[in-house]
Amino acid sequence: MNVEYVSTRDNSDRVSASCAILRGLALDGGLYVPTSIPKLSRSLTELANMDYKQVAFEVMKLMLSDFTDDELKSCIDGAYDSKFDTEQIAPLSYADGAYYLELYHGKTIAFKDMALSILPYLMTTAARKNNITNEIVILTATSGDTGKAALAGFADVPGTKIIVFFPKDGVSDIQKRQMVTQKGDNTFVVGINGNFDQAQTGVKKMFGDASLKAELDKAGYQFSSANSINIGRLVPQIVYYVYAYTRLVKEGKISAGDKINVTVPTGNFGNILACYYAKQMGLPVDRLICASNENKVLYDFFTTGTYDRNREFHLTSSPSMDILISSNLERLIYRIADCDDGTDSELMRELREDGKYTITPAMKEKLSDFYGNFADQKETEQEIRRVFEDTGYVLDPHTAVASAVYQKFLSDTGDDKPVVIASTASPYKFTRTVMRSIGHDDPDKSDIELTDDLSAVSGVKVPEAIEEIKTAPVRHKTTCEVDEMPSVVKGFLKI
Repeated sequence: MNVEYVSTRDNSDRVSASCAILRGLALDGGLYVPTSIPKLSRSLTELANMDYKQVAFEVMKLMLSDFTDDELKSCIDGAYDSKFDTEQIAPLSYADGAYYLELYHGKTIAFKDMALSILPYLMTTAARKNNITNEIVILTATSGDTGKAALAGFADVPGTKIIVFFPKDGVSDIQKRQMVTQKGDNTFVVGINGNFDQAQTGVKKMFGDASLKAELDKAGYQFSSANSINIGRLVPQIVYYVYAYTRLVKEGKISAGDKINVTVPTGNFGNILACYYAKQMGLPVDRLICASNENKVLYDFFTTGTYDRNREFHLTSSPSMDILISSNLERLIYRIADCDDGTDSELMRELREDGKYTITPAMKEKLSDFYGNFADQKETEQEIRRVFEDTGYVLDPHTAVASAVYQKFLSDTGDDKPVVIASTASPYKFTRTVMRSIGHDDPDKSDIELTDDLSAVSGVKVPEAIEEIKTAPVRHKTTCEVDEMPSVVKGFLKI
């Protein structure tokens, strides 16, 4: 099956997978979505006998159908190698009655590595396939993890530059240090005086700025994105849900065809949307449990059918979820609107102009796959402590939000099917919160210094990603106001 991609806001904008990856964002500001979602072509039992790379090929070849087998295998081989500290790439750990899918064994110890390790390979392959001569400028906003993972993936990749904007007071100390110490002559990191939503909106505006696009083209550049708005980010994320399910089959925890539930800590909605796509491909997932922190715009949406970003913005201990505009939700909206680009475009106009929209009752009925709930700061820290005291397993704050919400799901529904919880970051990225939660904080020590204490308490070795930044020099010191973002970009590119 040849899968093409269309804009959520204009079905006439139809492109190949490689073109969608290169553009990142559709020309009209919409997101590219597959014209159809193919079913898995191998049985679950067959997939259970494959390793991560083989599963990745079987899933991604269906969604990226204009890539040749050799091209795709080359991308996969380049991505999932010794950059990960385990051959399993994404191992499952059983604790407290749940299977934690550890997505943080890559170079930057967060789940973004799973897709951003392969995106540079997909991007450069797509450029060759589409005879692109311009240098690709990856323009990205981050709430903490995407930025470092994208920087690590694209650093010194020929034919690319990467510019990352982050809220300078809205990420953890370790997340910030990971970014500002990034090596690579083609990398540029900028802290903005604002929050993630403002950074993301600023990036989207630059993508839609025709005059800026013309200036870039004249100088030999073109924008693309490493955010999850890029379909090249989303497709690799489908893989690890298929892989997790088939590991449970391989280990005899479930039989092929048994349904499981999946819990995902959710901010920009890309990670849980990937699981939704996996379900559409035939993976036997029953409920998708959408876990929010105090910025519970998604919980309110699933409860009421109204998406409303007009609310107080909370800075929390799970900063990658401190988001009020969940961009990838648009892809789900398009699907439950029966792929009606007019409906989607109108709802996104309402969001842009009024800060909110309400879906129809018929659309809301199609959200029955999802369960939404949230955990506040206190509940998050209590969950870290509870799981650690009961099992010795250490959760980062994002995974703790998911774990706490799963407990609420159990209480609300009594549905105790086997559950996979997406563990999206290493606890070493958030040592202050983790150590405070388990009663071992030392206010006289920095977050970096606390990593050795966490290792002593947990028995888990400090990851190489943390050891590297302990002595690394700060290379990126630029900060700006939100309205200065375009001039900062042009300054870096010398145009």
